[in-house]
This record gives sequence, C-alpha cells and structure tokens, in this order.
Amino acid sequence: MSVAIHIDHVTKRYDQVTIIPDLSAHIKNGEFFTLLGPSGCGKTTLLRMIAGFNSIEGGKIKFDDLVINEIPAHKRNIGMVFQSYAIFPHLTVRENIEYGLKLRRFSKAEIKTKVDAILKAVKIEEYQDRLPERLSGGQQQRVALARAIVIHPNVLLMDEPLSNLDAKLRVEMRSAIREVQNQVGITTVYVTHDQEEALAISDRIAVMQTGVIEQIGKPQSIYTRPYNVFVSTFIGHSNLFAGKIKVEDHKTFVLFQDGYQLEMDNLSAVTDGQEVIISVRPEEFSVQEDGIPCTIHNRVFLGKYVNYTLAFAPGMVMKNQSATEFSQDLGHAEKVFEIGETMILRPNKAKINIFTADQRMNLIRDVKQYE
Repeated sequence: MSVAIHIDHVTKRYDQVTIIPDLSAHIKNGEFFTLLGPSGCGKTTLLRMIAGFNSIEGGKIKFDDLVINEIPAHKRNIGMVFQSYAIFPHLTVRENIEYGLKLRRFSKAEIKTKVDAILKAVKIEEYQDRLPERLSGGQQQRVALARAIVIHPNVLLMDEPLSNLDAKLRVEMRSAIREVQNQVGITTVYVTHDQEEALAISDRIAVMQTGVIEQIGKPQSIYTRPYNVFVSTFIGHSNLFAGKIKVEDHKTFVLFQDGYQLEMDNLSAVTDGQEVIISVRPEEFSVQEDGIPCTIHNRVFLGKYVNYTLAFAPGMVMKNQSATEFSQDLGHAEKVFEIGETMILRPNKAKINIFTADQRMNLIRDVKQYE
C-alpha cells in the first residue's frame, strides 16, 4: 500500500560538516516527486535518508504517521532503482524479478502471477528468459524497475536511473517509468540533475541547492514562475537584466538600463527607485519595432527554432551569465537574422519575472515558494 512521506526538519551531518541543515517537505500519497539540483546539493543524501541507508541527525521522516528514523532499511518496504542497474548477471530476467518475492516467501502461484503482470507492465515479456548480458541498457533498466515494483513497496526510490543511457533511450525510458508509475499508483521519489527530465516526468519538483529546498511546485509553475534567481537560471535558461522600479501616476513600471520601460500590473510590495533583476526567457522575446536593441553575436539552427546569442549595450545585462539568448519560432518568423545584424526585441510583460536585487524572491504577485 502506497504512503505519504513527511520530512520534518531533518538534518544530515558527516563528521563536522552539515550537508542538510534543516529540510522539510511533504510528499503526497501516490505522487511522482522529483528532487532536482546540481551535483552536491544533497538530493541523493536525502533519498538515502528516506531509504534508511543514511542516518538522520535531527528531525523526523514519517511514512503516513509512522516515524521511520530507527527502522532498518530492509524493514521499510521500499523499492530502489539505482544509477547502476544492480541486477544479478547469472539470473535470467524472470529470475531477477522473482528474487524479492522469494525472499518474502510468496507461493509459486503468487510469484508467477505477480511476475507475469509486471513483465507485461514494463514491456519485457519477450526477454524474460534472457540473461542480462543479452539485454540493452534500456532493457536492463526495465528489469531493475520491474524488480523494484513487483514486491509492492510502500515507496519507490529512484537515484539518477537514466544517467547511463543515451539521449534517445532516456526519453523512451522516462515515458515508460511514468506510465508504469501511473499504473501502479505508487509514491515515487526520483533524483535527477536533468531539468528536462524532471519537467517531463514529475507531478511536483523540489529544486535543491546546498542542502536547502529553494522551491517546490508543479513543473509548469517552477518554469514559468520561479521563486528566486537560482531556480530561474537552473530550470531552463533565463536572461537577467539590471532594472529599477518606477512608480508614476499610480502606475508601476520596470525600467531597463537603456531607458526602455514596461508597465506592470502584477507586482507586489515594490517602491519607486527599487533596484530589481528582470528575468526574460529566450522564448519570451519577440521582434518588434520598439523594445531593446541588441546585436546578434551567434546563431544556431534547431529545426523549428533559431537560437540567437545576443550582445546588449554595456550595463544592461547582469554579470556572470553564460550567454543572453533569443529563441525565434520559425513557424511565425518573417525574417531570419544574420550574425552581426541588429534586432529590436520586446519582452512579453505577462511572462517575464521580476526578482529582488539580492536574487532571493520573485516580486510577481502570488508566486509561491512551496505548493
């Protein structure tokens, strides 16, 4: 039976180094919850705390109302899928999947019924008599997934399960994982550093940095309304501009450094002259007769889109950015621009985000840090 997971003010330390200082999150029964962040942010550490592989130095983790801090890993009824497939090389596909059921002393009839069902669910029936060495990477990962689910665990934990696959297989397998998870309805905690993967597969995403959850939300909310600059730049690409708030005649504007301004009616708690950071994703620009002038530094043809790397006037763009970009949809483009040309871009004021100068908070009204 699936459970909700309650993580309440947990702390993790190695010797004198604190990896997770004080973290809370609540994962709903049956949802697909992804821990997303750069290497070293603590996402795998948190997963291993849920699994029982890492100790908990403070706080509590509960499955529904049951505190699991002191329950050994093998008694938590979890399924685990690792980065390495960790399947037995000397056993066939069917024998690998049967293994956990035999340990739990199910009858032969029950084992056959359960294994037949999961082989069909993960679409590896035709490979059931093969040894792992005769399987592709994607097929081996399906075996690992089937073995984890067939025991009907309370929770399924997945640690970078697709990182060893090529790009095409990753897309195929993330669809398969999501489809199987929907079928069985099991609470799933998934760790990845791949933003596209997280957006495609998750019910909700927790974006982590240095042991702290910066934002929890649905994929679309995380992408369109990031809570702070870290989330905005980690999930997809954002162009960051220096700006100020201008309040005049009871109207509020955001003012770019070159004087171009946009009237905004969705900001909260701002004051005249307040310094801000204006975040514009590459697809939130359009070519217009009025807007912000820039010069094309480079361009890349991507089929449906052309991606331009841009140069703006000095002082316009915040420092330490990899590039400023505009993605032009060729389905609606009247002209494709050449390197060295000047274009005028207008940001879509309904979609851009405005952050405080310290980068810590979005000033768009009703943006939630945790949902």
